[in-house]
Amino acid sequence: MHIGIDFGTSYSAAAAIRDGELTLVRFGDAEQFRTAVYFPELVPDPNDFELTPELESQLEAHIRSARNDLRQRAAAAIARSQAPVTRTDDDLRREALRVVRRQWMEEQARAATASVASFQHALFGEEAVEGYLESGGGNLIESPKSMFGYRLDPQVRKVIVHIATHILEHIRLTASRQFDEAVRGAVIGRPVEFRSSMGAAGSEQAIEILREAAAAAGFDEVRFLEEPAAAAMHYHKSLSDRQQALIVDIGGGTTDVTHAELGGARSPLIARNWGLPKGGTDLDVGVSLHSFMPLMGKDIVRVPQHQFVEAASVHNLPKQREFRKQNYRLVAAPYGPRLRALQELGATTRLNQAAERTKIQLSAETTYRARLDFIEHDLAVDASRDDLDAAIEPFLTQLERTLAAVRADLPALPASVFLTGGTSRSPQVKAKVAACFPEIPLVHGDPSLGVVSGLAVAASEVELHAAA
Repeated sequence: MHIGIDFGTSYSAAAAIRDGELTLVRFGDAEQFRTAVYFPELVPDPNDFELTPELESQLEAHIRSARNDLRQRAAAAIARSQAPVTRTDDDLRREALRVVRRQWMEEQARAATASVASFQHALFGEEAVEGYLESGGGNLIESPKSMFGYRLDPQVRKVIVHIATHILEHIRLTASRQFDEAVRGAVIGRPVEFRSSMGAAGSEQAIEILREAAAAAGFDEVRFLEEPAAAAMHYHKSLSDRQQALIVDIGGGTTDVTHAELGGARSPLIARNWGLPKGGTDLDVGVSLHSFMPLMGKDIVRVPQHQFVEAASVHNLPKQREFRKQNYRLVAAPYGPRLRALQELGATTRLNQAAERTKIQLSAETTYRARLDFIEHDLAVDASRDDLDAAIEPFLTQLERTLAAVRADLPALPASVFLTGGTSRSPQVKAKVAACFPEIPLVHGDPSLGVVSGLAVAASEVELHAAA
């Protein structure tokens, strides 16, 4: 069985087409979960798998079975005057090894249910954040996707692959239980342009990390589809007449735009994609830097500006480590003690939660007070709508430039603009997109599920082609 997976920067979701209907994978009571994972102790190594004599015996049994199957297929092909499919012994061994390794991983997951400290008991989503804050220890990793495209030393890359493996395995096993069928294939969404420090090479590395993690998580077949193209497939289903459309997908980590021909009986035709490696997490960082970090001494004390950025970037493990290594004992009160309190385990996560809540509240209210008692008793931020506008202005400016470039590249204006992605909930973001295309109807898609719905459609088509 194949499913569509939206492995998002902020939130992740999965879905499948069952009996012709879209069915979302449910994670507890929710249709998506925060892309965060908490491990009680150390990050495990999925490569701990080793061939014991027992596993070697299983491997040989799989190879023998594959050879017999291959011989039967060859005989049937010859009977039909067709060329038989050939596979080398190395091919058969590699495929058998994947099967044995996957079965070993699943057995480890079942055996681990007796151990509270096991990494198979990792917490995901909001439970991961709560578990981390309540435990006072362990490892919380938020938005790992944000790091896929950056230059990573081998050990850090290994950790990132392990984290992605656990998230994808969580999705696969949850879907398998819900559908009462083994999930072995997926179409995974990818941004047009990953957040990266290496340009195109960063996107290639990100895909390699996802592919490696998916294989370790038990997926036999994985394909990738650009997220705005997936949203286009979702929008396509709602259009009875053929039209040119622009898909604007503004997620947690990236902003992607697709120009497509959609609607009617024909399949969607994707013409072109554009990408901006910025999204909702940048709004949270902007709010943190504008409204919260001045209370920590930003623009007041002689602390380099980049250290405040590192403190605000909870989605970036190397930056968080750099911030926690700093010595603020010589920084004058109250800022030195506040910075040291911010270095305590879980404090930057709490601050990011406060910044995110502030962003959400000020999208509907004119003022909001965020309490920071975990830093200092009675410390609070009083923020206004004007503060939010100033904090997110850099992102809105970049969004406007991207959409202006898109508009200039289009041969003709489309009939509609379809807006989706979690960050499209922001009134300021909606207004900016509308202002860039004032003469075109703006269609609001489901902010959370527009992309995963299209990925589910793509996954069902993969299954149909495989069965044909």
